Amino acid sequence: MEQIAYVNGSFVPLSEAKVSILDRGFLFADGIYEVAAVLDGKLIDNASHLARLERSVGEIQLALPETIARIQEIQQELVKRNNLVNGMVYLEVTRGADTGRDFAFPKDVKPTLIMFTSTKDIVNAPSAKTGINVITVPDLRWTRRDIKSVALLAQVLAKQAAAAAGAGEAWMIEDGKVTEGGSSSCFILTQDDVIVTRQNGSEILPGCTRKAVVALAEERQLRVEERAFSVEEALAAKEAFITSASLFVQAVVSIDGKKVADGKPGPMTNRLREIYVEFAKATAV
Repeated sequence: MEQIAYVNGSFVPLSEAKVSILDRGFLFADGIYEVAAVLDGKLIDNASHLARLERSVGEIQLALPETIARIQEIQQELVKRNNLVNGMVYLEVTRGADTGRDFAFPKDVKPTLIMFTSTKDIVNAPSAKTGINVITVPDLRWTRRDIKSVALLAQVLAKQAAAAAGAGEAWMIEDGKVTEGGSSSCFILTQDDVIVTRQNGSEILPGCTRKAVVALAEERQLRVEERAFSVEEALAAKEAFITSASLFVQAVVSIDGKKVADGKPGPMTNRLREIYVEFAKATAV
């Protein structure tokens, strides 16, 4: 059966899901997106994702065409219609389509809202056991990375460089420090057992999974420090890992071809992954 998508108030077969070529998301990347994980047919940490959606659209003066409660209802209906057990729901809202192409915000144009699903077994992903290799690339992005914009060309180039190198992710570097991954937040575990991740600010996206992992670690009296770190510090660490909605917690076993510790997922990373999966299943909606 063909996958069902949602477009501006209607559930339609994916092959029939269309928006105007004048849509500002297409012409200007004038839009915001979110990706929520699905486990056992339920949305994971979705309140956090929808709160970030509200913040991001507010930062670019874009009004949501539906309430947050209605958006969650649509997400859940889409999961149901696609019989989705494990995977993700992608959501995008743009400023809509005007009658032409002009940089300034159009007036009296209704925003576009689309959603679709994809299947992925995040919990049992093989890379969860082996870990991934990462490469480093310069951070070429604009200065408002805290907004979850659909303008992802720099991340596309970073992820393509990683794919070409046989790596699972690219870490972006600015002023000698790691900002974040192409689609993930970055962490290390220092030799004295401090979990380090970059502090939130305009330099990085405030990751929802990152936020949950930090909170779960602190609840267990684990030491967490939010600050920037260098690649050299990561290579000298006990462990390194990334977090995202599509990976949960994922070990990093090498950086630019150099092993992190023994080149295997470490016990802290494995434990945090277990804790996050437990949290995800217990709070799913």
